[in-house]
Amino acid sequence: MRLLVTGGAGFIGSHYVRGLLTGAFGGAAAVTVLDALTYAGNPANLAPVADHPGYRFVHGDIADAALLADLVPGHDVVVNFAAETHVDRSIADPTAFLRTNVLGVQCLLEAVRAAGARMVHVSTDEVYGSIEVGSWPEDHPLLPNSPYSAAKAGADLLCRAYHRTYGLDVRVTRCSNNYGPHQYPEKLIPLFVTHLHDGRQVPLYGDGGNVRDWLHVDDHCRGVHLVLERGAAGEVYNIGGGTELSNKELTAQLLAACGADWSAVTYVADRPGHDRRYSVDTRKLAALGYAPRVPFASGLTDVVRWYRDNESWWRPLTESGR
Repeated sequence: MRLLVTGGAGFIGSHYVRGLLTGAFGGAAAVTVLDALTYAGNPANLAPVADHPGYRFVHGDIADAALLADLVPGHDVVVNFAAETHVDRSIADPTAFLRTNVLGVQCLLEAVRAAGARMVHVSTDEVYGSIEVGSWPEDHPLLPNSPYSAAKAGADLLCRAYHRTYGLDVRVTRCSNNYGPHQYPEKLIPLFVTHLHDGRQVPLYGDGGNVRDWLHVDDHCRGVHLVLERGAAGEVYNIGGGTELSNKELTAQLLAACGADWSAVTYVADRPGHDRRYSVDTRKLAALGYAPRVPFASGLTDVVRWYRDNESWWRPLTESGR
């Protein structure tokens, strides 16, 4: 199978690419990575497979229609991880989020349609908004509350439209909060771990009561590949980790893992439109054979150890201020 993985130098995309080329998902694959190498794209994430005979890297943007028209033909499947993802950045300036997450996805869908290929589009549970009790099924209305999640919802709806209008084989996955090695240190877990490593304060939004479901990146990538192999065209699949924690509960675990206490925490004003709780119903994907394998306790321990042992990876990122 010939795969084009967009955003493949980022946190989740690079995990998926390494898994493809090391046989984590079964048979061997030929993989082309397309990445714009913005601040969160890091060639070091792909260094372990850079010499693999099935690997090729292309520096480029999914909003570049001419590039895609040349690149997509010859690939059987496109798996799209390319996105602007950080909510705080989207609040400060939504423009890049609309360009990449909406226009870029439309360009990609058009190129996939012209090439007669298939596509898996990786989205987020944030498109559903916030839920007080229960869990969202895939047919729940989309009620995004941030520029980031609104842009991702727009892309999801474009995928639906391309399937319904053109018959394109496109499948959408919506994941809960990811964690794992190689995550850019603006996200909560690596931000807190690297700050605590340096003896710095960590910022906790509001009252710390916002609840998220945590999903190890390895489980996420297995779920995406399962959708590629066994999912149905035009369908949406939630991918969850099965561990719901408030930010305050997660902070307590991170403090303990890093040998710190609550004196290291600074409560800060809640961000605008901050969703209170996310929770996805994963029964649809479970019917295809999915279940998370990485227990959160051991996964978090491993991640804290990874950032402790790989300061050379994250230190240049925190010092660059990108």
